[in-house]
Amino acid sequence: MAAKAGKKPDGDPDESAIRETKSTVIPVIHEQATVSKRVVETGRVRIAKHVREYEEVVDVPHYQEEVTIERVPVNQQVDATPEIRREGDTTIIPVVEERYVVEKRLFVVEELHVKRERHERHNPQTVRVLKEHVEVERIPPGKSPRRGAGARQQAADHGDSKQSRR
Repeated sequence: MAAKAGKKPDGDPDESAIRETKSTVIPVIHEQATVSKRVVETGRVRIAKHVREYEEVVDVPHYQEEVTIERVPVNQQVDATPEIRREGDTTIIPVVEERYVVEKRLFVVEELHVKRERHERHNPQTVRVLKEHVEVERIPPGKSPRRGAGARQQAADHGDSKQSRR
């Protein structure tokens, strides 16, 4: 669409011919994508929790300690009260008394030997305990949930005859 440019005898284009040339505008297009999302129901889930009560035998050890005291006569003269002492699992507690003679002397009259014995006995008892069972039923979209169908299916899966009779 530009006018023909004339040439001078030396081969250079004519200035006036260049000025008459029209420029063409080419638009550059840039597209942008917009992404959005929407919520679509793909199914439903029903969860049911059942509590069953049953009996279970528990065996918890019961400890009981017994103390036996044995009186051991000593009748030995001492200058001071002896300390309480331990020999193995026995605690020895000296018992003293003052006796009058021409002079006063201290005698160990007896010792108390204290032993501890630990006895264990088992007393199994039946106790009631609770156990929860959770049931999950998947429901396809657009369908209404069936009442009790999941419980029967779950009972059949686990062989619970009481559950399947309900």
